[in-house]
Amino acid sequence: MTTAVQVHPLNTLLARNNLTAAAYLKRVADRHKALGYGAMAHRKEKLTRWTREGIVPERTAQLAIASLHRIAPADVDRYGWPDFLLLALSDDRIVLDSPWTPAGTVEALTDMGGHVDRRGFLIATTSTLAAAMAQWATAAPAVAVSERNRRIDMQAADLFDVRLGALRHLDDTVGAGQVYDAALLELRLIAESLKNTSYSTKVGQRLFGCAAEAARLAGWCAYDAGRYGASERHFLTSLRASGSAADPTLGAITLAFWANLRYNADDPRGALHLIDGALADRRKITSPRVVAMLHARAARAHSKADEPTAAWHAVDAAFDTYSKAPPPGEDLPSMYWINHGELHQVAASSALSLGEPKRALENFTAALTHADPYDTTREARGTAIYLARQAEAHLALGDVDATLDVGHQVITAMGGVDSARTSETLAELRSDLIPHQHIAAVRDFLAYAA
Repeated sequence: MTTAVQVHPLNTLLARNNLTAAAYLKRVADRHKALGYGAMAHRKEKLTRWTREGIVPERTAQLAIASLHRIAPADVDRYGWPDFLLLALSDDRIVLDSPWTPAGTVEALTDMGGHVDRRGFLIATTSTLAAAMAQWATAAPAVAVSERNRRIDMQAADLFDVRLGALRHLDDTVGAGQVYDAALLELRLIAESLKNTSYSTKVGQRLFGCAAEAARLAGWCAYDAGRYGASERHFLTSLRASGSAADPTLGAITLAFWANLRYNADDPRGALHLIDGALADRRKITSPRVVAMLHARAARAHSKADEPTAAWHAVDAAFDTYSKAPPPGEDLPSMYWINHGELHQVAASSALSLGEPKRALENFTAALTHADPYDTTREARGTAIYLARQAEAHLALGDVDATLDVGHQVITAMGGVDSARTSETLAELRSDLIPHQHIAAVRDFLAYAA
């Protein structure tokens, strides 16, 4: 698991580039002048003030530093000092730049990234997303490997599938915090098999398929823990592996989960780009539940972009596609959670984002009362998150009593679940209730939920 940077990122940048404080500040001063900001003093004491004394550089100095490291001015504003410097500490070159071949995929699978934990940071730019979609569509599939001494057969892939299925259900129950390391272990085991054994073309493609699912699960767990950079690295690795597996359906699943990250990281357009790429040739997607999930993700992205017409069109498309799905036992094992109840939860969340709390409550109720309901006994983390949104809808309608009642259900549902997203959702509910703390019951809840 990644760990946080322990030193100031500016000192780390100097160390990586083998620069003294004086030499670095001279480069900053030269760039400062070249950008038209005028002369800048560059005594080495200035760096000490920035890194040890908490002095924030003037904006023009920050822009000069950003320019040196090819960081966009918008990211300087978005992340602030010194966090924007973490964008220059990229350890993602292998997964971003390796060729989209089976050998390139194995290289990406064996690279777990660096030590820098850029929580909340996205590693993929708009151009990176576009390039990934284009390369995924033409990725070279795996072929037989015969020159290695040890040979494995389809039984190995079957065993990996069983273990990955168990991890998916554990994630539902205990949350991502305890599943992430297990997913990384599976990824290492699968990568070792791909790198060091012989296998037929069919077995090799199945193994790459297992790798795609293990990387997707790792990406989901990293996202649930708030590690956006690590999450995107895993999703991109998963997309590569699905290409090597010659399995567009697996790639579409990964793109749906990646889109979830993007729209929750305030990039609904990026999310829609990923979804459009997945749906570009939907005839190759073998599971109607996967297509329904993609439409559901599109609905959430449109709702985040405040596009109600497109959002409700996508909701209708999700329900329509799901109506054509076979029974769960005849669909992909990983899609067990897609049902009418889940789609109603998505519709409710979209309505809430669009400022329609009454419509949201109607769908939250339908999610639990439909003949094909959302499974609250299996989905502990999801239940807590959706309950918190239900409480938000009650509060938007001015029903504080109902808000508190559902808020207590949120806390109960959270018990034993290790999920940063769930904790953040409860924190947002507490924040929404603070203006009402003149009510004794609200004060009691805020104290209880602290």
